[in-house]
Amino acid sequence: MKDKVVLAYSGGLDTSIIIPWLKENYDLDVIACCINLGQDDDFDEIEVKALKSGAEKIYIEDLTLEFVEDYVFKGVKANAMYEGKYLLGTSFARPLMAKKLVEVAHKEGAKYICHGCTGKGNDQVRFEVGIASIDPSIKIIAPWRMWDIKSREDAIDYANANGIEIPVTKEKIYSRDKNIWHVSHEGGDLENLKNEHKQDMYLMVTPPEKAKDEVTYVEIYFEKGIAKKIDGKEMNPVEIIKTLNKLGAENGIGVIDLLENRLVGMKSRGVYETPGGTVLYKAHKELEYLTIDKDTFHYKQGIAQKYGELVYNGLWFTTLKDSLDAFIDVTQEKVTGTVKLKLYKGNMMVAGMESPYALYDEGISSFGASELYDHKDAEGFIKLFGLPSKINAMINKEKY
Repeated sequence: MKDKVVLAYSGGLDTSIIIPWLKENYDLDVIACCINLGQDDDFDEIEVKALKSGAEKIYIEDLTLEFVEDYVFKGVKANAMYEGKYLLGTSFARPLMAKKLVEVAHKEGAKYICHGCTGKGNDQVRFEVGIASIDPSIKIIAPWRMWDIKSREDAIDYANANGIEIPVTKEKIYSRDKNIWHVSHEGGDLENLKNEHKQDMYLMVTPPEKAKDEVTYVEIYFEKGIAKKIDGKEMNPVEIIKTLNKLGAENGIGVIDLLENRLVGMKSRGVYETPGGTVLYKAHKELEYLTIDKDTFHYKQGIAQKYGELVYNGLWFTTLKDSLDAFIDVTQEKVTGTVKLKLYKGNMMVAGMESPYALYDEGISSFGASELYDHKDAEGFIKLFGLPSKINAMINKEKY
């Protein structure tokens, strides 16, 4: 009986050519594993294609709900971004995919897992660190670090020479990743920084210039940092994201053009569409302004940056990541309430919010009189607060 290799299979350019390449170079049975994270592909077609290409079997696993509940929503609670812009659409997905690949490998008794990640990218690290965190005995086959194919153009030539149907051409050569949370675009003309990215590449978002002329209002209700309702209607996590994707996309919201610092040491450019996620992050952050005290809020901002870096770097299954989740969960205990946003041609504005745990009190914050605040008390506070500055000035008279 042959040994087996589980291939992370999408039906895209890279994984389409990997099946015949594995058959040519290894005496292994190829078990394809296609993981549905809400990307709306034709999975029947993908199944036929995988088997036709030489796979012995294919698993098609719908993990969309788990993806949103256990990965995306944790990131939202953390306000996690990478380098202040990227909402981690690919990064959230890879640890869940790694976990499922290991499950399939165990079920099939496979000794190997294969992925189609480029040797210059972040995803190879995310997959392999994730797999090793669960089962370090599994061996990795990474064709892009081994074969003679040097570019996506070479990969297209290989596919054409072997009669393999592929979803890209040399004219439309972008490398894409898509799930319910986002779609990313890399490669092609994006690699020249002088080029403005072409809006016709968008798969989710309507360009702001072409977005509808009417304003859209949306109310999002959160419980303990988790979105539960849209415009008063209770929805499950997948429905929440789909609804916000539609609203964000039709209003031109959620596109970033990012020159990012890759984990492997180089800068790379990507265009990311995350319409629903952009709206959700905005609403959640505004509710935190209302319900979290200053010191916790400020400290959490640093945690958010660290969290984003950990996820980007593929360190989901770590003690530090779990520990940050525990801290974040405490901060979210009273992040409950409704935020109303106004969406218009790529812009978002807060149009109102309320919470039973609001730390804003109109009576206290008003310029008028308040039982809890006497204007005269500010004089003593200022003297004490400014005392170090006063002492410094007395000692260092010539400094300024």
